[in-house]
Parts: sequence; C-alpha cells; structure tokens
Amino acid sequence: MSDENIKSNFIRNIIIEDLESGKCKKVVTRFPPEPNGYLHIGHAKSIILNSGLAEEFKGKFNLRFDDTNPAKEDTEYVESIKEDVKWLGGKWDDIFFASNYFDTMYEKAVLLIKKGLAYVCDLSPEQIREYRGTLTEPGKESPYRNRTVEENLDLFERMRKGEFKDGEKVLRAKMDMASPNITMRDPILYRIDHAEHHNTKNKWCIYPMYDFAHPLEDAIEGITHSICTLEFEDHRPLYDWVVKECEMENVPRQYEFARLNMTNTVMSKRKLKQLVDEKIVDGWDDPRMPTISGLRRKGYTPEAIRKFCNEIGVSKANSIVDSQMLDYFVREDLQLKAPAAMAVMRPIKLVITNYPEGQTEMLEIENNANDESQGKRLVPFSRELYIEKEDFMEVPVKKYFRLFPGNEVRLKGGYFVKCTDCVKNEKGEVVEVHGTYDPETKSGSGFKGRKVKATIHWVEAKTAKAVEFRLFEPLILDDIEENAGKNFLEQINPKSMEVLQGFVEPVAIKNAKVQDRFQFIRNGFFTVDSKYTTDEKLVFNRIVPLKSSFKMQNK
Repeated sequence: MSDENIKSNFIRNIIIEDLESGKCKKVVTRFPPEPNGYLHIGHAKSIILNSGLAEEFKGKFNLRFDDTNPAKEDTEYVESIKEDVKWLGGKWDDIFFASNYFDTMYEKAVLLIKKGLAYVCDLSPEQIREYRGTLTEPGKESPYRNRTVEENLDLFERMRKGEFKDGEKVLRAKMDMASPNITMRDPILYRIDHAEHHNTKNKWCIYPMYDFAHPLEDAIEGITHSICTLEFEDHRPLYDWVVKECEMENVPRQYEFARLNMTNTVMSKRKLKQLVDEKIVDGWDDPRMPTISGLRRKGYTPEAIRKFCNEIGVSKANSIVDSQMLDYFVREDLQLKAPAAMAVMRPIKLVITNYPEGQTEMLEIENNANDESQGKRLVPFSRELYIEKEDFMEVPVKKYFRLFPGNEVRLKGGYFVKCTDCVKNEKGEVVEVHGTYDPETKSGSGFKGRKVKATIHWVEAKTAKAVEFRLFEPLILDDIEENAGKNFLEQINPKSMEVLQGFVEPVAIKNAKVQDRFQFIRNGFFTVDSKYTTDEKLVFNRIVPLKSSFKMQNK
C-alpha cells in the first residue's frame, strides 16, 4: 500500500516489541467504520495506519462495519466505504460486519447477567444522565440495580422478543457509580430499537452499544492491536472489562493516537451530513468536502494522501494541521504526472493585426516542463487568439509586465507580440485587444535580440474547446478546530466555488476522460469532473493552484 515505509511511531514500536518478545505471533489490525456516512480525510489516516502496519509486519488487516445502529446506517454507505478504502490502497484480508456477531453478543450479555454483572434498568435516558453524576460528583445507583439474576434474565429475553417500546428499558453493566471515570458508571450495554437493520432486517429489536460491541468484535476476530483515536482513551478500562468478564479467548489491546484535525475543515460526520441534507453542497462527493469521495472527485491522488498521512505521523499529542500541507503533497505528486495544456479561464480575444488572415501554423510545445521524456505536441496558432483578461491592462499598475499599449510579451511557445490598441463596448469595457507580432521571434528559432519580461499563455480562437472551470476555496472560513463555540454553518465560505466558462487548446485534451488530470499553465492542476461532464461539454475541477504560501521544512 505505502509508497514508503511508515514513519517510526509509538504504535509501530509497540508492535515491534510485541513481535520480538513473542507476545504477538501475527499482527492483526482492523478499520471499523460505522456505515452512517461517507469517510473523510481523518478516516484516511486510520486506514493508512492500520493497513500499513499489517502490510509492513506481514500480518492481517480486516475491514469491519460497526453496524450496531440501524436507524442511521445504509448499504449506500457500506459500498462507498469499500470503494474509498480500496482507492486509498487498503488491501483487506476479510470483510466483517458487527451484525454477524449479534447472536454471540447476546449470549455474552446473558453471561454477564448470570454473573451478576449486568441488569435491566427502567430509568429514562434523561434520568440515566441525571443519575450518572458529574466529573466532581459521584453518580447515584439506579433503583433497578439490585434486581435478581432471574428477573434480569426474564426482562432481557422479553426485550429481545419485542415486548417493550424504544427507550422503555436498557441493559446496563453493574460497575461503579462512584468511579472517577464516568464511562465506568454502569454504562448501557443494550438498548431497544425497533428500526429495520440493513443487514439483519427485523431479526432483532435490541442492539448492543458501541462500547460493548466493539471489544467483542475485536476479540472474536483475533485483533492484536486495536488502534483508535484519543477520545476513546477513557473507554479503554471498559474495553478491557468487557473482554475479561465476557471470558473471551483472544485478548486484544487498545492503543490511542491523536486524530487528524485540519484548518478550514470539519471532521464531524454529523456536520458533513448536515451540509449534504441542507444542500449547502451537492452531495457527499462535492469537491469542497473533506470526504475521500470528495477529494477523489476534486482530483487528489491516493499517493499524495498517503504521503501526507505519513508525514504528519502518529502521536499522542493533539494538534491542528494546515490544510495547505495536503495541497503541497498533491502538487508534488502531480508535477511529473499531469501533462501540460494551455487553458484560458476568463477569456478576452487578442487579434494579431499583422498576422496573415486565414493562415494557421502549428507550434511545438512541451507536454511537461518537468519531464522532457513526455515529448512535445503541436498547437495551432493563427491571427485570433484568446488570452486571460488579467493579462491585459489598459493603464498598468507598477511592475505590471504583461500586455498594455506599447508593451511587448512572449506568447508561450510562439512569438513576441506588442500591444497596439484595444476595443471597448458601449459600457467602456475592453472586449478585444489588438497587437502586432514579430515573425523573427518565434520560440526555438534562436532569436537573440531584445528581451521581454513576461510570457503569457493563449488558445487559438477557431479551434479552442469550450469548457467549464470550477475553482474552489476552503468551504469553512474559520481556522478554529471544529469552529469551537460557533455555529459552523455561520462559517461557510460564500465564495467556496466559482464557475467560469472558458477555453482549452484541443490537442492536449482530445482524449480526456473523467478523472484525467492536467496542468493548465499558470492556472493550476485540474481534473475532468465525474458528475457534470457530458459528451457535449467537459467540466474541469481545479485540484490545487500551482503555488501555495505553505512550505514543507527540509524538503
């Protein structure tokens, strides 16, 4: 999977020690998403870590769907997760579903009841929260805590048969209501939910809670190193308790690392789903979304994402990563991969008045300035071209070296052109630029005369391919982690997407298909959009601009 070895980190070191000491014979890791939404860049870090460690140590990597919450789960999410993991390069050995273990989980819950370690509680959700206490005050025991084993077995069986309504009863672990770790204050193990399950349909109307199901799943599958993010650190004692008291043969160990936090991004699936449901974006795969499907549609490469995740590393310390760091790795990856082309996003016509009318010649231009082996292509050139509006200024500002009356520039791969005039419409807007060319200055001719300070790109007007460009900025304006203390919808960038109609030289993109990537000279790296491209019109998403203010250290 990995393009390079995983950087040394504390989890990797633990695995090495476990293998060398004989504590672990074969490494088994897993990625356990809940199928209640699409995966995002934070999940990519976990996928790459878990699958990479299994690959490095010749172990086993499982993809497991933690489908214990039927009301929020869907087969659409299951299929999207499979596609995302595969695209990132994660090679699972087996696919499992938590729902495959529901019978075993029920048996283990009965075992806990028989051991006097679980009881059926009739408190409402609000009362359970009230009884739980606070960080500074112990909780209170439920009045139903001391039911007999026989009564609990009978009530739990009746819960399973569907005799009670949602929320009417729950099964709780009998632990310690005075524990300083609130997680250990008689946590809920099972709740009633009469929703249809995507996998087991209507077989069950009680479902295990994550904190009960997850350690059992790991133990059943023989997971050796259960790797999760820091928010589950307080849950580890409960994880170990479940494995021990349920008398599991395999005893996995949980290890926590810092989750990925990025500027200008939300990583909450609830918030991402809200963006989709309220149509602030046009789906989970909107290129402005931090979802893996969104990044893929935008044109990011799995190689760049893997290098990014490897570079940020694995640690116990929470931090926020500059989102431009990911863009840096995308640029680095595409430099040699994406062929060059000339594209004009905000076109204005340039008429070369002394170029012969009706004549077209073919100019030779390199396919990739960073890789000569990719060869050259022939590009049509004639009297009428399109250039970028920003490459002409009637009254130039200081240090403006592109076209203005009396100034001369080089056309990329072509000739020197001197601006002579411009044409305006009735509103006083410039709609056409006029100039003359010097036939002695053709690129590659060995011209040694005067020099110019700017080279601009262009597209020949008659053969130009009309396309749509979509330019993106961060969807979230704030750099505050998860926009603490604010409604994140108030931080939506109203200028997160700009749609432009322009032109691309036809030769470079004549066989362009969905997900093909190009470097449009001076404009950035682009990909053919998978959603809005049609047989009649190509739509290009800008992956990243050519330059960024972000710089990697020691690169």
